[in-house]
Amino acid sequence: MDLSTIVFWLVLLGLVIYVVTVYNSLVTLKNRYLNAFSQIEVQLKRRYDLIPNLVETAKAYMTHERETLDAVITARNDAAAVLKAMGNGNVSPGTVGKLAAAEGSLQGALGKLNVTMEAYPDLKANENMLQLSEELTTTENRVAFARQGFNDAVMAYNTYRQSFPPVFFAAKFGHPEDATLLEFDDSPEIQAPPRVSF
Repeated sequence: MDLSTIVFWLVLLGLVIYVVTVYNSLVTLKNRYLNAFSQIEVQLKRRYDLIPNLVETAKAYMTHERETLDAVITARNDAAAVLKAMGNGNVSPGTVGKLAAAEGSLQGALGKLNVTMEAYPDLKANENMLQLSEELTTTENRVAFARQGFNDAVMAYNTYRQSFPPVFFAAKFGHPEDATLLEFDDSPEIQAPPRVSF
């Protein structure tokens, strides 16, 4: 073999190794953001499990606030249904947007419940309510932390996918679109996690 043939095969081998590296990097980064979403999913499920207990405890005291309590349960069920539909890695831009909207509705309903509960001092002093609200607040903090991790992983994936030259290979390797950040509504009553203080 002459020198030009050796150089040709080395260049070809280098290109193949580079393409394999791009493919593996895309897969790794996508799996990281899917794993990060599963951390959000765990915390949201925990919160969805706490909300019915919170509402049941409040029902005994808030006999005239049925509409508020029903709104919380409806928003919780809607958000849980969207999260369930996102199972098995169905984390697409459309489903992330639906989850963000459902979470915004739930945050709004929980905010109204918190305001309503202020008028019930006996409820605020109830030991079960204190424990549930503490768990809910802790879970909200965990959701925020998990969401930050997810959004960081999405940014890393999108940055790599959009960079040159991986942008030329991404669609061909099954990565046709950017991942979507999980952002909640920026309205003031929804931006902060629901605060339950007793």
